[in-house]
Amino acid sequence: MFTSIFLDVIHNIWPMLFIFTVIIVSIRIAYILYNKENFVLYKELLMLCFIIYILLLYYIVTFQDNNYGTNNLIPFKEIFRYNVSSKLFFKNVVGNTILFIPFGIFVTHYVKNNKIYLTMFLTFLVSCSIEFAQSIIGRTADIDDIILNTTGGVIGYLIYNFSDKIADKLPRFMKSQVFLDVLCLVVILTIIYLAFKFDFWRFLS
Repeated sequence: MFTSIFLDVIHNIWPMLFIFTVIIVSIRIAYILYNKENFVLYKELLMLCFIIYILLLYYIVTFQDNNYGTNNLIPFKEIFRYNVSSKLFFKNVVGNTILFIPFGIFVTHYVKNNKIYLTMFLTFLVSCSIEFAQSIIGRTADIDDIILNTTGGVIGYLIYNFSDKIADKLPRFMKSQVFLDVLCLVVILTIIYLAFKFDFWRFLS
């Protein structure tokens, strides 16, 4: 289910992603060269991934599954409405939670935050802004979405901190810039290989 939703989103917005990526990468490279800053590949790729994630998030919350019902201001009303084994439960409850896990990871990383309440507050703030915007453009605002999004952000925080503790125990060479750069290149090349192997490009046409 989530794979089909992701492919549908990519199919609809890949031109925007491509153009934004070219703009962002070219400006960033020009800035680094002009100001003679150090180029750290894995950091640049991580920031690019964050920007692409925000673009995907924007599309999903503003264009996917438009509905024109009534706003829900009663906590857990919609969450408990679905059967746990139903597709709607996985799509609306699990989906809204998973959607913000990367946000929690990115926020915790960039803010250098070891306090859960800060990630929780920032996720809550962003989720509230999304629900407010949805109510303005003709969609419905749902307090349960805010609860689920915030839960996803907290899970992202926990995942990041757990990974950070594991990383502290890794050998020193595995934390070096060269190793992380090579690892990023391997991941990118693997993704490109799989994209060609399984003919991912057919979903863009």
